[in-house]
Amino acid sequence: MSATPASGGENRSKRVSVASPDAAARCWRRIKRIIALLEAHYGTRQFTSRGRAVDVLVETILSQNTSDTNSHRAFQALLSRLGTLEAVAAAPVDEIEAIIRFAGLSRIKSARIRSLLLRLLRENGSLDLSFLSGQELDKARRYLTSLDGVGLKTASCVLLFAFGMPAMPVDTHVYRVARRLDLIGDRVSVEAAHLELEALVAPCDRYRFHLLLIEHGRRICHPRNPRCALCMLRDICPSARLA
Repeated sequence: MSATPASGGENRSKRVSVASPDAAARCWRRIKRIIALLEAHYGTRQFTSRGRAVDVLVETILSQNTSDTNSHRAFQALLSRLGTLEAVAAAPVDEIEAIIRFAGLSRIKSARIRSLLLRLLRENGSLDLSFLSGQELDKARRYLTSLDGVGLKTASCVLLFAFGMPAMPVDTHVYRVARRLDLIGDRVSVEAAHLELEALVAPCDRYRFHLLLIEHGRRICHPRNPRCALCMLRDICPSARLA
């Protein structure tokens, strides 16, 4: 697999949120500078697949409203207790719920995970989602979001982290930092932010942009009391200038 996320598969013409080619070029240059400043501080982010798409899918569902540590522990507990995701699909919902209870929302997550695994087995004959890697980004994402409990963020995580496709997952850190940098407007919803940021960030930059904004949100750009005085982006951040 290539060490750089794929560059094709999205229809950018429908999503450009800047007013002119000149404005688009300025925005792309600004984003390149943001990435360069963050990489100078946090280091580079080279693409590494996180494994099978179905594994990423299940673990991402488990991560909803809990920490990465808890979701990973829950995923490993499922495999330890039941052996395979095929066995998870065949297990009673109550048993799945008991195994993943410490990940939070276990009743909802257990039903969703079992339902989507059963659907994949019924429709595809296996849990192999590698066929998505050869599809257009939008088509692959539409398939994933047709699964119960899979939204834009989860689908984008699967495509980005399993295949290196140029999807843009927007979690709470990416959303907060992008708004403070005025890359997206204050009234843009989290859902809309996925497509707006995809229009603004070059496909080859989306993987590192996503991870760097998460790192920055965790370390510096906190929800409350952001550490603007220590921020390497303060000279180009409208929110820092107002702080």
